[in-house]
Formats: sequence, C-alpha cells, structure tokens
Amino acid sequence: GGNTRRKDVTDLHFREPSAMNTRAVHGVDRIIAFVAAGLKLSLIAATAIMVGCIALQVVMRYVFGRTPSWTEELAVLMFSWGVMGGLALGVREGFHVRLDILINLVPPGGRPWAERAIEALTAAFGFYLAWSGLRFLEMTGGSVSAAIGYPIEFLHALAPIGGALIGFFASWRMRPGPAADRPAAELAP
Repeated sequence: GGNTRRKDVTDLHFREPSAMNTRAVHGVDRIIAFVAAGLKLSLIAATAIMVGCIALQVVMRYVFGRTPSWTEELAVLMFSWGVMGGLALGVREGFHVRLDILINLVPPGGRPWAERAIEALTAAFGFYLAWSGLRFLEMTGGSVSAAIGYPIEFLHALAPIGGALIGFFASWRMRPGPAADRPAAELAP
C-alpha cells in the first residue's frame, strides 16, 4: 500500500529534461553545427570550382578557339552539389523560400504546432528524396561520365546525400526549445 501516485502521461510530458538528456541534445546540436559548417565550406568550394570552370571555358573558347572537354562536366557536377547542398543548408538555416499565407491564418497558440508539422513534411520529403535517390543510384551504377570518365555515381549520389541532409536538418528544427536557439530567419514574421 502506501501513498504512491500513478504517473500520468502529462507528468512525463511537462517535466524538466534531465541533465543527461540535455547533454545529449547539446551533443546533437554540436554535430548538426559541425555538419552545417562542413556543408557551407563544401558549397563555397563547389561554387568557386564551378565559376572557375566556366571562366576557363569562356576564355578558352573566345581567346584560343578551343574549349577543354572536362570543364562543362565538372561545372555541372559542382552546380548539382550547389543545388542539393544549398537546399539542405536552406532548411538548416531557415533561408529557404516558403509561402506563409496559410500559416498566418493559424491562431498564435497553434502556430508552433503548424511550424513543426511543416518541418515534419520537409523531413519526410528529404528522407523520400534520399530513398528514391538511392534507388536511382542502384539503377545507374557502373556508368561513367562522357568527357572526364568519372563514375556517374558521384553525380547521382548527390540526391540521396542532399535528401538525407534535408531530412536530418528538418528533423533537428522540429525539436522543442526556446526561440533563441533557432536561426534568425525562423523568427521573422
């Protein structure tokens, strides 16, 4: 017997997070920040390589009358990473394009739930892109690019990588927490 109280589901939902749970969340936050920093650096490098290839192609065409065959393929590869990686970084940083017509109709109390629902849909899209990209990668494996001859898997792997990053970043944005932890773009009206 005794005076034991049954734990209610609401007790579990609203209690303060434990120190271990807080350390785990901070650890995940650090990993996400590290991945985002690496992604930013890779996007800067990809953009520089792409612009360099295009500039070389233009100079070679109009000054020397002959273009290298590899510049266009390398520029397309870097552009593809710029698009896929840029989409993922946009989800992480909150600078992606979005329509907020419907979200503005939601009452203020329901807006955090609606925002999390949007992030859940974004995560689902990202993980679907990763899954379907892997399937496409399996179907096209073994091919090589025409000019450079690199394995075409390099190009086709960008969709599953970008999709996984979109899914992980959108999942991370769904976490509860103070607004100060979120990127500034998320706080805009």
